[in-house]
Amino acid sequence: MIQMETSISGSSSPAHPKWRKVVYGGMQPGFGDNHTDESFLEEMIMNANVVKRDLLKVVLDAVSISQYLCIVALVVLVWTYTLTNTLTEKYLLLLNVSLLGSGFFILLLTADMIPFNLLLNYLLKNTFFITALYMLSPIYHTLTRSISSNSIWALTASLLILHLFLHNYSGSTVKAPGALDNPTLTSNISLNASIVASLLISSRLPSRLHVFAIVLFSLQVFLFAPLVTYCVKKRSFKLHICFSLQLLVLTLVFTYQLHKLLFIVLLGIFVFVNLVCPYWLIRIQEYKFEINGPWDEAKLCFNITE
Repeated sequence: MIQMETSISGSSSPAHPKWRKVVYGGMQPGFGDNHTDESFLEEMIMNANVVKRDLLKVVLDAVSISQYLCIVALVVLVWTYTLTNTLTEKYLLLLNVSLLGSGFFILLLTADMIPFNLLLNYLLKNTFFITALYMLSPIYHTLTRSISSNSIWALTASLLILHLFLHNYSGSTVKAPGALDNPTLTSNISLNASIVASLLISSRLPSRLHVFAIVLFSLQVFLFAPLVTYCVKKRSFKLHICFSLQLLVLTLVFTYQLHKLLFIVLLGIFVFVNLVCPYWLIRIQEYKFEINGPWDEAKLCFNITE
């Protein structure tokens, strides 16, 4: 509704009507339904909530993405060396013990005070989990016997790409060592894709002990590596950067020894993620345009709780 203000001086001679905006409007005599005066945009604010990002900070934040890409690349390298009989089951079991021990050691150093009962509970659950995995390894060994190897490689590659695409790189869902706070649908799909990919690879190994060792290795990495890296980052950001750089160098060295073309592709991916993408984000930010004002603004709310 548009209201008209009139002032009376002396006799009842009407002055010029003044336009005023209210919530709902109709027609005001003397003004069109789309009329605005010079005071309409006085309270307009431009780019009030736009965050100005620094290029160096964006590059450092992108290190977390490259770090997890290195972890997945190392898992694929271990799979490849195992399929080519370069890594035997004994070395795989030794690698599993080393990863499990170093992971708990890092959690003890970086995480806050962990109760002894909680740590004992983790050890018991891991023992039951490893025992069940060993008992199920004969089933995993013959799981995809009727499927061709080419289909297995294509499906495994697709699942790994899906895992990387849906993975939560911020680590915001980690609440405590071994616990997840309200995991989203995308994070669950990402984790399940990595587990299925591990089972598909293990079905192409020669022995049941190979299957047990490679599945245990994959599950340790995909389940506990995000937790360990998150604790390291929370403990010290400099330590997180140093650990990521060492992981990057290690991944590139092993990839170069395996295949030079894969080394070039992986190096290009790291350069794209850590340098090109942050630069694009900073440049695109110059075109961000946000307008706020006294008018009613539509705000989308996706977290609907009953």
